[in-house]
Amino acid sequence: MQGKNYGYVRVSSNEQNERRQLLALFSRSVPKERIFMDKLSGKDFNRPQYRKLLKRLRAGDVLYILSIDRLGRNYVEIQEQWRILTKEIGVDICVIDMPLLDTRNGKDLMGTFIADLVLQILSFVAQKERENIRERQAQGIAAARDRGVRFGRPPEPLPKIFFTAYRRWKAGKINGTAAAKECGMALSSFLYRVENYEKNQT
Repeated sequence: MQGKNYGYVRVSSNEQNERRQLLALFSRSVPKERIFMDKLSGKDFNRPQYRKLLKRLRAGDVLYILSIDRLGRNYVEIQEQWRILTKEIGVDICVIDMPLLDTRNGKDLMGTFIADLVLQILSFVAQKERENIRERQAQGIAAARDRGVRFGRPPEPLPKIFFTAYRRWKAGKINGTAAAKECGMALSSFLYRVENYEKNQT
């Protein structure tokens, strides 16, 4: 009995390549009802649809993915999922954008060796590219902060009483706890707002 074709799509909440992955799977005659898709955000790598897919797959089925990094976030994860899929479950994998990674081809020793070698190289490259992206993002954020760009929500406007309380506190007429209370803030919030206020005055 011939195995079934399945597809897996993984996108983060801010990625726009969902359509590209789906079109690639449709081009390989993967029916819509056998395509599993996870949308992840941030550090969350909980993949409920991928786990469902693993339960559906049977030996002899073919799993299509657009690129090798859909299987995991790093070298170890990609290697582990490849092992589970091909060795434990017994499915074939076709990585659409890398024809050498199609386990249906070259079932002999040399073909397996080449596929394993390519897999190791590509999964390593996928991890390094992910690390490079994170590093570039961190550098960009740091450079933006140096230029005075602020991230996150804008702070709440200071209450009108803040400036009166601030001047009295600076003059030593009241302590920080009393000044914070007048502003309806916790002491830590008052001191934080004072620090930002004074920075903006320089």
